[in-house]
Amino acid sequence: MHMDAGDDFSESCRSTEHFVLVHGAGHGAWCWFRLVRLLQDSGHRVSAVDLAGAAGSLVDPNHVRSFDDYNAPLLDLMASLPAGDKVILIGHSAGGLSVVHAMHLFGDRIKQAIFIAATMLQFGYQTEQDIKDGVPDLSEHGDVYDLTFGLGADHPPTAVALRKEFQRIILYQQSPQEDSALASILLRPWPTALSTARFTGDDGGVESFIDRVRRVYIKTENDRMVQPEQQEAMIRRWPPSKVMVMDTDHSPFFTAPELLFNLILKSL
Repeated sequence: MHMDAGDDFSESCRSTEHFVLVHGAGHGAWCWFRLVRLLQDSGHRVSAVDLAGAAGSLVDPNHVRSFDDYNAPLLDLMASLPAGDKVILIGHSAGGLSVVHAMHLFGDRIKQAIFIAATMLQFGYQTEQDIKDGVPDLSEHGDVYDLTFGLGADHPPTAVALRKEFQRIILYQQSPQEDSALASILLRPWPTALSTARFTGDDGGVESFIDRVRRVYIKTENDRMVQPEQQEAMIRRWPPSKVMVMDTDHSPFFTAPELLFNLILKSL
């Protein structure tokens, strides 16, 4: 699985790390395919997770009833790590909620958390300010979502998807056409249970190591999903150890994978 590193990589490459990649809403492990190759070719171990309802999970997003169920594949992976192992946890977009959840429960197994244009809220969606900072406001584009009512029309929706005609202009406006075409095939509706994420300081009495985990934020300057102002607000409210910037759309793993790879290594 591991290949020899090239001569031009950062000195950070000298030690082998285990990277765990966590996708955002509607995406899946597939979206990391370029970054996975770059990390593996430099000698690192990579685990790309499919959260419940993602294309590779074989779970119907309409059947996901809670955020815990949605995030279970990541938590199961963290729980299965051998004693003493630590990972670099990377979350994109709404995957930041999953990363924060893992930090609460498994902070002692996380060497560093990297948020890429991600929702970085210390306690999940709990206040009006959290919602303003962390929830995309796409109202300028009109009605962009398709809702699925898996429990019937008289119940709240169970899944939501970004309509195909809006996917490129909101998520991938700078990305290669081939990558956005791939995404249009593989994107799935995401469970509305994702929006029920709630965290407390000790998560039900379990000792939290969250404040011991080093955090890095990678901002995307041309982001139409999580606006740059929203990213800046989350950074101000919960300052990470380091902030790095990319001049890309919401999906730098497509737009500039080599630059993203180099920034990740420099952040270590």
